[in-house]
Amino acid sequence: MDHLPKPVVLLDPYPRNNAMIFREADRQRLHALADIITVEEGAVPDAVVDACLPRVSAILGQTALPQARLERAPGLKAVLNVEGNFFTNIDYAACFARGIRIACAAPAFAQPVAEYGLALALDLARGITAADRHFRAGTERYGFKGNAGVQTLFGAPVGMIGFGNIARKLTALLAPFGCTIQVFDPWLPDTVLRECGTTPCDLNTLLESSRIVFVLAAPTVRNGGFIGAPELARLRDGSQLILLSRAEVMDFAALRAELRSGRIQAAIDVFPDEPAAANEELRCEEAAVLSAHRAGGIDSALKTIGEMAVDDLELVLRGLPPVRMQLAHPETILLQKSKPGLAGKI
Repeated sequence: MDHLPKPVVLLDPYPRNNAMIFREADRQRLHALADIITVEEGAVPDAVVDACLPRVSAILGQTALPQARLERAPGLKAVLNVEGNFFTNIDYAACFARGIRIACAAPAFAQPVAEYGLALALDLARGITAADRHFRAGTERYGFKGNAGVQTLFGAPVGMIGFGNIARKLTALLAPFGCTIQVFDPWLPDTVLRECGTTPCDLNTLLESSRIVFVLAAPTVRNGGFIGAPELARLRDGSQLILLSRAEVMDFAALRAELRSGRIQAAIDVFPDEPAAANEELRCEEAAVLSAHRAGGIDSALKTIGEMAVDDLELVLRGLPPVRMQLAHPETILLQKSKPGLAGKI
């Protein structure tokens, strides 16, 4: 009995590489599903991409796909991007018109980033990094005296700006602490936020009434720097800000000024330019806990990307929609504003 030929899949995960995102079992599943065109390091050369497009059923990665390339790929069913963002190197309108599914790996990072957010909240609330600095400098204070200004996370009023994948995981992690959680997210109806056990509110109310504020909003063409000096001024004295999403949503000059005033504290995992400049002022700011964009980039999350991509590829090849990765939507894809990060350096 003759066997049908396997579908052809282009695997182009750059700036990641195959070893970074695939466990051996998932790599074997992938090769059982399709004939794979790939390279082990770097981007797949343009000549190789162009030569295989007429035979390709799916792409794992975010290979540049202008309309001219899409026209050469009549059998393309899906682009499963193995990064956490949608970039501008694809003609999305042409893909939607043809029913080509576009998805990204953002959900793979939700759990580790939420975990890191909880860790940063505990650090700021209990003064862990600050106490470590004092101990190393020989200025530590013991017991009750060492806890001046320290607060517990239990029962704290929490605000979340943005309620996507990370915020939903973080809400579950905060449940044992009995925190009250208010959310500002103009892309979601209030009923959805209430069903998730949170209280919807406007941005000003959230800033004024929360002791711990998580900034989790994705950048769009409309919200650049929307947390600026007027918004930061609404924060309560002694409150703590945790920036985990993207630096583009924050006015960093205003944030630096607020931290210098000593009125608030912040934990910051993302910066306008990365790597941050050697003379970045925040490096000297005692009111800040700084982190080099490392909240999500751990091995287990990267391996989850490969698992998710193979799961969804199998569905796509069976004529079903992806379910594990995050789908792009025509109504919002052109509003999103993402740039390549440091994926190749983690």
